[in-house]
Amino acid sequence: WGYRRKARLGVKDVHAKARVLVGFRERGNPYVADLSVCHTLDERVGRRLPELAALVQSLSCKARLPQIEVAAGDAELALVFRHLDPLSAADQAAIANYCDAAGFWAYLQPAGLDSVRPLRADSPPLSYRLPEFDVEIQFEPFDFIQVNAAVNREMVSQALRFLKPDQDDRILELFAGLGNFTLPLARAGAQVTAVEGDAGLVARGRANARRNGLTVQYHVADLSEDCQAAGWAQASHNKLLLDPARAGADQILPAVLQESLERIVYVSCHPATLARDARMIVDAGFQFRSAGVMDMFPHTGHIESMAVFERA
Repeated sequence: WGYRRKARLGVKDVHAKARVLVGFRERGNPYVADLSVCHTLDERVGRRLPELAALVQSLSCKARLPQIEVAAGDAELALVFRHLDPLSAADQAAIANYCDAAGFWAYLQPAGLDSVRPLRADSPPLSYRLPEFDVEIQFEPFDFIQVNAAVNREMVSQALRFLKPDQDDRILELFAGLGNFTLPLARAGAQVTAVEGDAGLVARGRANARRNGLTVQYHVADLSEDCQAAGWAQASHNKLLLDPARAGADQILPAVLQESLERIVYVSCHPATLARDARMIVDAGFQFRSAGVMDMFPHTGHIESMAVFERA
């Protein structure tokens, strides 16, 4: 319980109920579930849904505030208020006062993700630690992080046990994000080339590497396109780690399954695309060695999985 540190809460001013609902949108329809508590959400927020509804109810823009994003680090927790109309000074003061009392940090989002700004200039960065590898990763409220901190620590540890990085390794990491695997790999002494499609994540990944005193070669690339001509794809690597989104990695695999690769660790949030991509890896001359699942999302139908391949 209480494991989920990232969530998007729907907000709805329901005239029939004469009140605002804050919760999760129901599957297959536009309704927001009428919740008093969410036991899977970080309990600092999960037990405050009626309070958040009352806060929005008090705002002049209650009908034009469709969602609240939750992002929790190890110490700090941020709420991002998406608003379609400008907030009045009184609305901003109400949000600030509530968040101060609850121990949250408020962010406002009047448009796209690049419009997200902290309500207070002294808002601290969000961060989480991976103590086993002595690294700290800072992130913005809208950045992708694994939602379950405890399982994520175990997952990173397991991936490194499978990959066995050392100072002689040249490791290519695809879909690298903020450095969740990257920094532990670099801490082990490996030469790491990290590739990610989101330029903002790459910038923050580089900053995380610097803050932790680590050297990583970062590159921005759309991994859904042909990258065979890219310098990082042509360079020699002996190990590969990849952690793609649900769509998998079938577009990029042909460019990176080179002869020098000895071992591959594939982390997946969608078993069907992992199975599809495993066939491509085996057909390229690798043997499937082992696989397992992690209950990253308790009380849901989703799992995280990991598979290991070695050169035949």
